[in-house]
Amino acid sequence: MGIYENQVLPRIIDLSCGAKFLDPVRKRVCAGLSGRVVEIGFGSGRNVPFYPAVVKSVSAVEPVGLGWKMASGRIAASAVPVERAGLDGQALPFEDNSFESALSTWTLCTIPDVHAALSEIRRVLVPGGTLHFVEHGLAPDPGVQVWQHRLNPVQQTLFGGCQLDRDIRGLIEDAGFEVRAVDQFYEKGSPKFIGALSLGVAASA
Repeated sequence: MGIYENQVLPRIIDLSCGAKFLDPVRKRVCAGLSGRVVEIGFGSGRNVPFYPAVVKSVSAVEPVGLGWKMASGRIAASAVPVERAGLDGQALPFEDNSFESALSTWTLCTIPDVHAALSEIRRVLVPGGTLHFVEHGLAPDPGVQVWQHRLNPVQQTLFGGCQLDRDIRGLIEDAGFEVRAVDQFYEKGSPKFIGALSLGVAASA
């Protein structure tokens, strides 16, 4: 990765995904996490303040060193132990059945091989373990989908491979998860083509 991907893009993502109005969304997606948690796309640790007290530990998977550096203050203030434990969500360095919960926030849009990443998450979860997710992706409205498909190449170029039109629920179900609950809505204040969110919980079979 070059200077843009390592130094500039992480700051842009932190500003866009770290907005205060998203705190209630982060609180919702973190509710119900328990035990040992693996978080892919940890970024700058914006979820750390919302980990429930019942979480025993968080293994953070984050490829960009700047993100981890930006998270240092949040990690230091956290009552939940957090360690940087991996760099690539497509190849997790953990044994099978290592975690009770997994967390992914605004991450599945960017991972190049999202099928591999979801398969890895399912592998490292205990049977019945849960994946908690909030992701932007394919909108429910055909008119918005048209613009997502048109703008997708530009989005990928400017934002490190981020895609606008991935079918988040479909991808999770195709990976063998059972989606227990999902809420699809448009993020307040964002253009619909980028603000179509899916927030939910899926269980590993």
